[in-house]
Amino acid sequence: TQIELNQGEIKVKYSQPKSGKISLNELGFKDEDLFIESGLLRLVIDLEGISEPNFFKMPTLEFTYKEQMAETHWICDFNDQTILDKTDHHGHSTVILLSREKIESLVQRHENKLIVHAEFPEAVHLIASESFITLFN
Repeated sequence: TQIELNQGEIKVKYSQPKSGKISLNELGFKDEDLFIESGLLRLVIDLEGISEPNFFKMPTLEFTYKEQMAETHWICDFNDQTILDKTDHHGHSTVILLSREKIESLVQRHENKLIVHAEFPEAVHLIASESFITLFN
């Protein structure tokens, strides 16, 4: 698994599936890496290296942050198709449940990318040890 950080963008590239719940900390991110000054986050999860992904029954993304947020807006695209668009209200965390059937119907032979766009109303500090990606069995 390779990771890359740019301002407001986190990239995770899987070379093979990692089963179960994986924290951003386990992937190699530190809390100080995950300060999103603009409040706009783009998370790119690249599954290019996985020929036949065996997705978890309910792929889940969990984000925990230090700040109490009034409202956050989340959009998830898989291979350029929007598979989720939701607004989350008040709190220190967001849980995103994705449709396995929808993702599997969009899987391609070569390029498979899940892109998560988050709009926070202000700067945000994600907590690496309490933010998780659960994609594979």
